[in-house]
Amino acid sequence: MTYDEKYWTSRYKDKSTPWDVGHITTPLKEYFDQLTDKTLKILIPGCGNAYEAAYLHSQGFINVHLADISEAPINEFKTNHPGFPSDHIIYGDFFELEDSYDLIIEQTFFCALHPSQRHAYAIKTNELLITGGKLVGLLFNDSLNNDRPPFGGFKEDYIKIFRPYFELTIIEESYNSIPPRQGRELFINLRKIESH
Repeated sequence: MTYDEKYWTSRYKDKSTPWDVGHITTPLKEYFDQLTDKTLKILIPGCGNAYEAAYLHSQGFINVHLADISEAPINEFKTNHPGFPSDHIIYGDFFELEDSYDLIIEQTFFCALHPSQRHAYAIKTNELLITGGKLVGLLFNDSLNNDRPPFGGFKEDYIKIFRPYFELTIIEESYNSIPPRQGRELFINLRKIESH
């Protein structure tokens, strides 16, 4: 099975997106609420319906960029948020992006990737971040599925994947998860280290 554009578009059209809770979740909202620099260049890859981007934009962040391999959620987002800058919306493959960002937000993109792509994700996020840039967000700390997204994993797995590329500032159980995810997700705040 290839988890390509066709696959994801069919899941969005069938509304087969159980990870989509319909709004920004508490851990990311509270993280965003303590950011003071509204000019940070932020990327949200595998953004889906991009509630995080909509929230950041509503709070005056002017440099939020989102990317998805499927045009279905991108078009939906454009329809629902006509004031969001269209040149900040990227319809394309995360692994082919070429730009640099201060902050990359992880929210259910990592678990959508096949586990064989996880090292490539760590390398690519490191590459896209400026020196000292951060990868911040949530990872499932649960087994989930083996045969289809969302794919699970555990803290020990993630430490092995990210340690070569990031200073693991925070990788701990999220204390303010939404109830269905309580005790099942980790909050991460990882700082880019230079490639060796």
